[in-house]
Amino acid sequence: MPPRPPSSRLVYTSEPEPEPTESVAAAAAFPSARQQTARIARDRKRRAGKTVTVVSGLRHDPATLERLLKTLKQQCGAGGTVKDGELEIQGDHRERVAAALQALGYGVKLIGG
Repeated sequence: MPPRPPSSRLVYTSEPEPEPTESVAAAAAFPSARQQTARIARDRKRRAGKTVTVVSGLRHDPATLERLLKTLKQQCGAGGTVKDGELEIQGDHRERVAAALQALGYGVKLIGG
């Protein structure tokens, strides 16, 4: 039998390398609230004339965005949704959203007029 090339040898170990936990990977992937700036804008385009407050620029996982949206909707007394990583709250609530996000430690920038 001819000798095998070294690259085709079977390698076995009884101690697998530990995989990083989700919390460690998630914490490294997303910056904290103090390191982020939320951009808050009022939008009426493609909404049949309805005004919507759009919060963009936040880098979080979808579950965190949903929790943040729930808090903002309660503060504003309005409905809303998460679309394409942006929070959309029904109505013009830029000042309320800005105050709520600043209280949570986010930097805030109002976009538009």
